[in-house]
Amino acid sequence: MDFAPDAVTTEYVGRVQAFLDECVYPAEPVFAHQVAALADPWDRPPVVDELKAEAKRRGLWNLFLPDKAFGAGLTNLQYAPLAELSGRSPALAPEAMNCAAPDTGNMELLAAFGTPAQQKEWLQPLLDGQIRSAFCMTEPDVASSDASNIATRIERDGDFYVINGRKWWSSGGMSPRCALFIVMGKTDPAAEAHRQQSMVLVPRSAPGIEVRRGMEVFGYTHGPHGGHAEIVFRDVRVPVENLLGAAGGGFAIAQARLGPGRIHHCMRLIGMAERAIELMCRRAVSRVAFGRPLAEQGVVGEWIAQARVRVEQLRLLVLKTAWLMDTVGNKGAHTEIQAIKIATPSTVEWILDKAIQLHGAGGVAQDTVLPELWVHARTLRLADGPDEVHRRSLARRELKPYREMANM
Repeated sequence: MDFAPDAVTTEYVGRVQAFLDECVYPAEPVFAHQVAALADPWDRPPVVDELKAEAKRRGLWNLFLPDKAFGAGLTNLQYAPLAELSGRSPALAPEAMNCAAPDTGNMELLAAFGTPAQQKEWLQPLLDGQIRSAFCMTEPDVASSDASNIATRIERDGDFYVINGRKWWSSGGMSPRCALFIVMGKTDPAAEAHRQQSMVLVPRSAPGIEVRRGMEVFGYTHGPHGGHAEIVFRDVRVPVENLLGAAGGGFAIAQARLGPGRIHHCMRLIGMAERAIELMCRRAVSRVAFGRPLAEQGVVGEWIAQARVRVEQLRLLVLKTAWLMDTVGNKGAHTEIQAIKIATPSTVEWILDKAIQLHGAGGVAQDTVLPELWVHARTLRLADGPDEVHRRSLARRELKPYREMANM
């Protein structure tokens, strides 16, 4: 395994770093001011559109897509340090470069499973950054970490599918620019557990859709990023041509989506951790308490040292996972994908907690980026599967050969 950046990666790193320094970081206070002044709390501030235009001009666009027909053609290993950099400003950088969830995962699905007609109607506008989309899988009435629980029904009626159900935490669904819902539901409840589900493409404008409310995350609406919607589907009809992939293939398609999504989250989380460490160090050398800089207080040095060790461990594991996804595929990297999903959010949450503590009351105020970074990290211990589900699955995988030997 060689994780040294190649020439292409090094060149992209320099360009992304320059974009952050010259455009993104200066735009953060502008973004906060414009968000506070929005007439529609779910709309996107003008500064984001300005950043998107600049990123596109600089060729920093759709970096996450490895297929050159749709994106930059970078491998997971090449994309890792770029996603990490974008994680330093998660409110602005990913969306500015058209690399923000949930659109990234939805574009990957449309690129892999969409028909030419579906790609023309939905993928191309997403690639161009003209529309937003939402992924409607999680439901409030069932334990959605077990996708076989999904209760939303997708029933065939002649040349149409009829959708009935209730979803929530459909990220991006509150945006006025959201034009597409990718909805997962049951098409055949009598089939084998993982063949009951299908996915359909549902235009936001279809009759029978009620976007009921936006969900808050620890009080944050994430409104300028499209929010997280609770959506009710009542007899929503779409043509059978809107089926994504094959009938009964919804569970497999969801797994194909979640693998890259999980590693992208972890890549960005490392960037969040790096920014937290930078803020810790700046605070430690500039703030005096009890006659000495905080940097000379023993516990502060311990926090900083532990933070550095932990983030380096995470980065190596994420890079190994990216390398495996590139060389043996997502299935071959299944163990490592679960490992980074377990380790990264909780570890970065610990680092952010110490950065907040070091900043005192200011650490929980709106004057630093730390509270929002903490919310991102804490939320990702639930999103794309809670820690406990991944630990259970990983343990079963580790135990499987030993159980087989014990039963011989």
